[in-house]
Amino acid sequence: MSYWKGVWKRVRHHKLAVAGFAVFAMLVLASAIVPVISPHHVDDMDLESLFAPPSRSHPFGTDELGHDVFVRIMYGGRISLFVGVAAATSSALIGTAVGLVSGFAGGWVDSVLMRFTDMMLSVPTIPVLLIGAMFLGSGLANIIIILAAFGWMPTARLVRGVTLSLREQPFVEAARAAGASPVRILVRHMLPNLIPIVIVAATLGVSSAILAESALSYLGLGIQPPTPSWGNMLQRAMDYILGAAGEWGQPWWLTVFPGLFILLAVLSVNFMGDGLRDAIDPRLVLGSPHSAAASPTSDERDASAG
Repeated sequence: MSYWKGVWKRVRHHKLAVAGFAVFAMLVLASAIVPVISPHHVDDMDLESLFAPPSRSHPFGTDELGHDVFVRIMYGGRISLFVGVAAATSSALIGTAVGLVSGFAGGWVDSVLMRFTDMMLSVPTIPVLLIGAMFLGSGLANIIIILAAFGWMPTARLVRGVTLSLREQPFVEAARAAGASPVRILVRHMLPNLIPIVIVAATLGVSSAILAESALSYLGLGIQPPTPSWGNMLQRAMDYILGAAGEWGQPWWLTVFPGLFILLAVLSVNFMGDGLRDAIDPRLVLGSPHSAAASPTSDERDASAG
């Protein structure tokens, strides 16, 4: 059985990971399809149904402008999920590059990069994100850039630690003896062995990015209305959560449903990440007969022949 087949088998037997994948897939599909097939457009206003509670025609009720909340949540899912995936992927790529160079180069390069990483980790996240959003603006691309710029550090430290172990492996020594350049060793021999770990880090990073985007939008520095996102829907709902009589809970659906979808997205991604982390054993990456690290490459065979 190959390494990846073993990973897939372990993931399939991880019930929470399977459930998380199913929920996340349904969220993605619903966000893509519902705004297209729904009789209500995301910007349609029903002025005769302001603050209408959930009903057959409006499953999640309507907001202060008569917008269908269900359609806006599904459309907002496109924004929030895209920001989460894009920011987590960008963070993983930056962190992988920094950690790979730091761990492989060692010496002063490692010291400089890790001290910079430690400095970035010591900065309080939320204030920095708020300041970044204030300076760069609140566009979709800017939010992704901000989240990626301040989210790569955990991946960098993880990749650096694994790289320190990988560079002492026999297949790397064989590649050096065969005359492979440092770039070739990094790209062809070490990077493929880091892919499983980076996948886990990126998956777990999606939930953090979704929460961060929701927090920025809730504070008015993220995605701006009229474009809906789960965070700014919560922010707008807070202006109306107290009813005319000053009693809590009117209209409750404006906060419950966006909050529920944030919770579902974060939990489903965390379950997937936990399943992948359990299935991808670092010991397999660092030397199992089924891992890429243990598979002889052309450079190793040449070195052995020499």
